[in-house]
Amino acid sequence: MNLYETVRKKVIEVVIELAKQHNWEGINFDAVVVEIPNDTSHGEMASNAALVLSKPAKKNPREIAALILEEITKDPMICKADIAGPGFINFVLEKKYWHEEVASILNKGREYGKSDIGKGKKVNIEFVSANPTGPLHIGHARGAIFGDALALLMEHSGYDVTREYYINDAGVQINVLVHSCYLRYRELCGEDIGEFPEGFYPGDYIIDAAKDLKKKHGDALLKEEEGKRSDVIREFMLKAMMDLVREDLILLGIKHDVFFSEETLHSQKKIDEVTEELKKRGLVYKGVLEPPKGKLPDDWEEREQLLFKGSDHGDDIDRPLQKSDGNWTYFAADIAYLKEKLGRKYDDLILILGADHVGYQGRMFAAHKALSDGESTLNIKLCQLVSFLKDGKPLKMSKRSGNFETVRQVIDSIGKDIIRFIMLTIKNDSMLEFDLGKVKETSKENPVFYVQYANARTYSVLGNADNIIPGILDKLNLDEVNLELLKGDIELDLIRILSYWPKQVALAAQHQEPHRITIYLINLSTKFHSMWSKGKDDKSLKFVLPEDIELTKARLTLLKAVSTIIEAGLKNIGVTPVKKM
Repeated sequence: MNLYETVRKKVIEVVIELAKQHNWEGINFDAVVVEIPNDTSHGEMASNAALVLSKPAKKNPREIAALILEEITKDPMICKADIAGPGFINFVLEKKYWHEEVASILNKGREYGKSDIGKGKKVNIEFVSANPTGPLHIGHARGAIFGDALALLMEHSGYDVTREYYINDAGVQINVLVHSCYLRYRELCGEDIGEFPEGFYPGDYIIDAAKDLKKKHGDALLKEEEGKRSDVIREFMLKAMMDLVREDLILLGIKHDVFFSEETLHSQKKIDEVTEELKKRGLVYKGVLEPPKGKLPDDWEEREQLLFKGSDHGDDIDRPLQKSDGNWTYFAADIAYLKEKLGRKYDDLILILGADHVGYQGRMFAAHKALSDGESTLNIKLCQLVSFLKDGKPLKMSKRSGNFETVRQVIDSIGKDIIRFIMLTIKNDSMLEFDLGKVKETSKENPVFYVQYANARTYSVLGNADNIIPGILDKLNLDEVNLELLKGDIELDLIRILSYWPKQVALAAQHQEPHRITIYLINLSTKFHSMWSKGKDDKSLKFVLPEDIELTKARLTLLKAVSTIIEAGLKNIGVTPVKKM
């Protein structure tokens, strides 16, 4: 249990006792929080307990706060407490508890902040799932990094996580991929294919794949019957493209546990099976959809279709399961895939999609509600678009035009750690601007550099300390360091934010918001850089004081705690910490 959670528990114990005395009912204890206040000059921690109690107690929050204060100030952990604003309670703890947290950080290392709040719940996170029609372009990176960072955080918080990739290996785009490769293959065999058709995939990676295809088959495929030839090229290209995708993911530091093929849903008749189940449940019928509002699409026709009763489960409309040619719709395959995942008995399903799938949520929630029988939850996280800039100009990407920046090209240019960190600097559903040039800058305006430099600076100070006071690093055994000497405001401020780390990890995992970690790391780095800078102007604030060995030992120990948390934070989002810059 972290220090903030310890105080929260004490507050709730007081609230429970008060509720018994005054017959208060209907209290939402989950809504009671203890956090770092916006203004730490008024207190080290703040709680909203009185505000939460106000409605069920039918009392003014400040009255309730006074009752809580009367009891909680009896606890030896609480040095001082007072009421602020409409009824917030601010706490100041006895300093020894903060000092004990520094020792705890160094004793536990990366385990400091690890928890079991997930209680072993089985969670499936499906992310990336890009069409296997080429290497990943940088536009895919946000969802990939978000999904992997979320998986890391949830694993660190006690969840049993499966990372899954859904291979869209059925449908029109794969047919286009096959024809694109065959054209290049014919060209390599000496045929004049004329101008490459619009709408096909013209990228160099198609030519490379065609070369490998020719190396394997020579010109034999030219003489092969069309159906068999297409099957051979399809199998070859799907493997080649997924090999590229896997390689790109590994370059980003991502490894999926499961790669699930959409084609198997068709070949194993899984769509037929789930449709029959839906029929038995009375959730499928034949009907005619109303025409779409506004201008009608050219291919729209009023006809009877097989429809899923999504409107009975929260969707805006009922959705078709079959096309006019009798083939299944993408949605029918998605329902079958959802059913397959439900059969694996996950407690929570998390689906990470691009912002262009915003209209897709309603139908999936409806399908999940219809099939899950309340035995699992479905959470859909949308990743907004990233505006990429290169040389200050927008970078346009399209596999179809062959004009796109691949993940590996960007990694070769700036490294995977910078990409991962920047992609997590704001919430997933907010637009992000990514300037491929600016992220290389070595200034505090570059958040990756700012945090990595903070970690490197801790190692630099420790190295300098050993030069100024030879052997000092060997004397940082916690049994020999007096942490009570860390009593200045700037030192305690740093300790408070370090101690918030376990709570921050828990919140990031529970709310499924990895960006909380980068924001925390930036704030921690700001506190540390500030203390270092003040030491330049005020020698008494320096980390290394040859005239005061004991205080030096305490401050260097604090420095090691800063590095421990920065490195833990970076590793929890898949970024490798650096010790020297």
